[in-house]
Formats: sequence, structure tokens, C-alpha cells
Amino acid sequence: MSDVNLAAPADPSTVKAPDEKRSLGTEWLRQLALPIAVLLLLGGFGLADQRILSTYNLLNIAQQTSYLALFAMAQMVVILTRGFDLSLGPTVSMVSVGAALSMAAMGGADANGLLVVVAAILGGFALAGLCGLFNGIVVAFLGVSPLVATLGSMNITLGVATTISGGRPVQGIASSFASFFYTGTVFGLPAPIVIALVVGLVLYVVLSRTVFGRSLYIIGTNPQAAAVAGIPVKRLLVYAYMLCSGLAALGALMMTARTGSGQPNLGGTLSLQSIAAAVVGGTSLAGGRGGVGSAVLGALFITILSNGMNLTRIDGYVQMIVLGAIVILGVVIDRLRLETR
Repeated sequence: MSDVNLAAPADPSTVKAPDEKRSLGTEWLRQLALPIAVLLLLGGFGLADQRILSTYNLLNIAQQTSYLALFAMAQMVVILTRGFDLSLGPTVSMVSVGAALSMAAMGGADANGLLVVVAAILGGFALAGLCGLFNGIVVAFLGVSPLVATLGSMNITLGVATTISGGRPVQGIASSFASFFYTGTVFGLPAPIVIALVVGLVLYVVLSRTVFGRSLYIIGTNPQAAAVAGIPVKRLLVYAYMLCSGLAALGALMMTARTGSGQPNLGGTLSLQSIAAAVVGGTSLAGGRGGVGSAVLGALFITILSNGMNLTRIDGYVQMIVLGAIVILGVVIDRLRLETR
């Protein structure tokens, strides 16, 4: 007589089908792809130039990432809702000039104390808030596409920054302002890194633990279903664009403290870089998918790439080509990811 298997049958809920196992494996591979790419990129540039792996340069990369991470997180917020903000770069320039003018009116470099820092922050955030409010109203209530709306506001903010500064850098950054946003340290960490970490943690909580954050994901996934479910889609879109501009303003204040003056061209290519960082990190332009961690990793990847190309003396125009190609590649990968889901 053959042996009889008396073992209890496995619980069907605990048995994973082969397709499900493959799906989980693919998802893990997707999660690890960018961290592995970051390490490979850093190692590759390190072989080309040993300075890249020096302690000084690694700290420099961390500080540079803190700036771009803020801008990537800003873009991520609106990309979650199927939008983006082309005016982010000029907003940075406008905030930089506005904050510098506020400090100049209070005594410039000779002004010290908390009051001048508060004045610069309020001036910068007021300008950014108006820009975000404008973008949100035009997109949400007038039905204009984010491309057209933020392209128009990009020119407006750039014109404002150039006009109020006279096209020249605004001097007179107070030492207390520079200390708060750039030269100061907290537990040995430079202020920009600490600010980026705190903002990232707060934004993570907002997106994952609040009704507002979860609603942004729902709006990006299916705006019509969100409206039917009673979510105030238009109002939340306005809030999303204002939050984007607010994060951009914070990054602008940090960069102004680093440069020591209000720069009407400080934003430069930040609009493209921030979108590239968010998309490379895994934020979907189709909306509804992304997060703080992915934005930070994308910012780290772009920063290492830029830092490595600078130290290996790759031409600036070639760097622009590479950055543009990365954006296109990120979009293609995102499209392929959506098609295979």
C-alpha cells in the first residue's frame, strides 16, 4: 500500500501563484533599480576621477542634493495630480530677488537678528504663494492645461524677477540669514541638509497620513472618480500648486543664502532638473504614483551625474543633452511600466 499524505492542505490565501511571485519579484527589482544605478554611477565616476569619492566631494553632493530634493519634491506634488510646474525655476529667481530686496530695505548686510530672517522668509513665500495660487486657479478653475498655464506664468515670474532687480544681483544678504539657511549646522550637519530632511519627513507624513495627501493620489489616478466621491478636486489642485511653489520658495531662500545675493537668473534650468529628478525617481507623469523617497533618490541621481560630469570636465552643452535624454528615458520607462501593469 502506498503512503498516504496526511499533511493538512495549505491555506490557499498563503500560496502565491507563479504569476504573483513573478510580479512581486519584478516589483522588488523596480524598487532596487534606482539605488543600484546611483551606486554604479558614483562608482563609475569614482574610477574616472578619485576626487569624486573624497569626503569633501561626498559632503558637497549631499548639500547639492538637499537643494534639488526640495525642488523635486515640489514637482512631485503636482505631478501626482497629472500636472507639472514649468514656472518653478523663475519662481526661484523671483523669490531670491524678493527676499534680498526685503533684507536690503532693513539694512542689508549690516542687519542682524531674527527679524530680518522673518522678513526675508515672508517676502519670499508671499511671492511664491501668489505664483502658486495663479497656477492653481488657471489649471483648476479655467481648465487650462498645466503645460500652457505654467509656461505662461514662467514668463511672468521671470519678467517680475528681472524687473524688480533691474536685471542685476541684489546685494546685502544679512549674516543671520546666511547662518540660518546655509552656514549654520545642527548636530554637525549643514543647515541645508537638515532643512531638506525635516521637510521631506513632514511631506511624507502629509502625503501618506492625511486626507489631503491621499486625495492627491486619488485625483491623479482618476479625477472623475475623485469628483464623484465628493473630493473637492479643484480646490485641492490649487493647494497642490501652492505647496509646490512654497517648497520652491524654501529652496530659493537656501540657494540665496549660499550665493550671498538675490539672483534674477538663479532658477536657471531648475524646472527641467526638478522634473527630471522626480520622473527618474519613479513619479509617474500619468499621475497617482510617486513619493518623497523616490523624489530624493532621483535628486541624488541627477546631482551625482552633474557633479561627475563637472569634475570630469564634460562640456556644459553636452550635460544639457544628457539631462534632456534622461527626462525622455524616464518618461519612456514610465510608459512601459504602465503598459505592463
